[in-house]
Amino acid sequence: MLLSVVVTAHRVQGYLRAALESVTGQADAGDCELIVVTAPGGGLELGIAREFAERDPRVQVLPLDRPWERGAARNAGASAARGSYLLFLDGQDLLLPGAAAEIAACLTPHRPGRSDPAGPPAEAPGPPDVLRLGHDRIDLWDRTRQGDALPHARSQIFRRAFWEAHALRFTEGLYDDVVPVHRALLLAADAGTLGTLDRICVRHRVRGTGAPATARGRAHFAAVQAYERLAEETGGDPRVTAVRSAHLTAVLDDPGRIAPGDRAAFFRAAGLPGRYTAHRARRAALAGRARARSAARAGRKSLRAQVMRAAYRADLHRPLDPCLAVYGAYWNRGLACNPAAVYAKARELVPHIRGVWVVSSRHRDRMPPDVPYVIEGSRAYWRTMATATYLVNNSSFPGGFTKRPGQVYLQTHHGTPLKTMGLDQRPYPALTNGVSFERIAAHAGQWDFSLSANPHSTEIWDRVYPSSCEQLPYGYPRNDLLCSATPELSGKVRAELGIAPGATVLLYAPTHRDYRTGFLPRLDLDRLAAELGPDWVLLVRAHYFYGRSSGTAAGDRVVDVTGHPRVEELCLASDALITDYSSLMFDYACLDRPVITYAPDWEAYRAARGTYVDLLSGRPGDTPGAVATTEAGLREVLLSGAWRAPEAEALRAAFRARFCPYDDGHAAERVVRRVFGVSSG
Repeated sequence: MLLSVVVTAHRVQGYLRAALESVTGQADAGDCELIVVTAPGGGLELGIAREFAERDPRVQVLPLDRPWERGAARNAGASAARGSYLLFLDGQDLLLPGAAAEIAACLTPHRPGRSDPAGPPAEAPGPPDVLRLGHDRIDLWDRTRQGDALPHARSQIFRRAFWEAHALRFTEGLYDDVVPVHRALLLAADAGTLGTLDRICVRHRVRGTGAPATARGRAHFAAVQAYERLAEETGGDPRVTAVRSAHLTAVLDDPGRIAPGDRAAFFRAAGLPGRYTAHRARRAALAGRARARSAARAGRKSLRAQVMRAAYRADLHRPLDPCLAVYGAYWNRGLACNPAAVYAKARELVPHIRGVWVVSSRHRDRMPPDVPYVIEGSRAYWRTMATATYLVNNSSFPGGFTKRPGQVYLQTHHGTPLKTMGLDQRPYPALTNGVSFERIAAHAGQWDFSLSANPHSTEIWDRVYPSSCEQLPYGYPRNDLLCSATPELSGKVRAELGIAPGATVLLYAPTHRDYRTGFLPRLDLDRLAAELGPDWVLLVRAHYFYGRSSGTAAGDRVVDVTGHPRVEELCLASDALITDYSSLMFDYACLDRPVITYAPDWEAYRAARGTYVDLLSGRPGDTPGAVATTEAGLREVLLSGAWRAPEAEALRAAFRARFCPYDDGHAAERVVRRVFGVSSG
């Protein structure tokens, strides 16, 4: 076997799948193995790795037998490797298309590596001990730049016999690759067995936050210690002096790594040339010019906004109220969704914490009389945002608030992602008009907790909303009602809607189209109701973007329920759901009732919006039940009984297993106990 690729997988659930596919999908990667090293508990990364191992014999999963540490994980992978050469990747790295073939050509006898005019004079005449790879970096905004000259493990391939003969090992802590990679390069250069492949083979995806290597703190002093250890092991080899200075200066100047109060100490510990005051002055001048340009672009704000912001800044000096929580949902539309369920459970479990809702002035009539609220943008709103200890929302709070130390922010989200979300929306022009992805990333950086309805959601949220927050795999609180539903409750809701006993009720709930204006269902509702007969009722629920009415005529058999305050109650009242691409299908699956996919514009929707799940594939876990792509096809599905046939039931069972594993009726309780610190005793 030629190559062993060792991938370390910890807290990279949103990136790992693409990383593994970048290796296994290489056309010329047959003579390789892929060793995925996960944390002892494994988490979602372990599940993803096992998926790959089940379908590809080249993939080996290796849970670490000790608390997670990347250096130890890399060492464990190297010990398990059987290939002649080693490549170490992180779970957020990609092996670019075609790289495997070019790497194999350089490592095969009689195929020397390409020369590199910028490298050392000694190049490998044949198969090298160390092969340097071209590499680059891509940030959250898809900006790609050339990889730096620092010796990262991901940009080298090592002959395994050479690695073992020199007892090369990664160290513990941050900067674990400094010592072994430098030593390997020096040893290979001295022996004339250092090769170079001047093709970009590896791409490092830079995460916004959450990666230990970019988290601010004194842990980054380990970079200085790593170079001190390297000096000891190499006898102070002068060839590492320049790269040492460049590396430590880069660490110092990264605002996300060294805190301002620690920079002078780091400068001294690193032994960098000159005085820190002069270095700081140069950096301050550069930052000042950048701020001036930003201020010029921003322009002047309205007088009222300036006054409110000034008052808000003053309120930021007030102490936080430990008994105040602020809630929001659907961009200030009122009491709804997961925040509403969390609010209700918090009133039960932590009654001393007062909950206040943020509501826009045009939706204030939605608020029940016993629920406190503030109007967005008001003086009361800004004071509440400045002093509340707990923040709960399924979207975002208005106005650009400043999250204070001590505030706890729970992002509940408001659906399982079928369509692209967050930073994944950038390739779709229909979505990006006026969207600030910088603000999306900054907002996600404020979260302390991100609620996940299922493993699929956890994987997506981790990538598209870069954050160091804790993922809560608890299920959706709004679905607790569905999981604990009783026939009596369903009958009560039906009676309130005026539905006759014994009727078969279909809830039709299509989603919003970014490329269309207004609610225009591609379905003749009155005709469908007439063809189904007098014992059927259609409940029509338009997306909330379209206001409180779908514009359809109300009647006994076609009922507009767009303005109903709780979609969960509509689910309880129905016998089946008809939808296209609405995330409601994932919630509805908790009821274990039929879900019918009516997708007349699937290809257009996927092209304009992008999707993570192929609803029309018919694969278990992707398709929730019967499918129709035309109005005639939908009538056939309903009239023939295919919507509740055994084949549809089997698909629904697989769909529920994938997307409803956490929903058991107690999600709200789990959330409140974790976020508000309530003991379960």
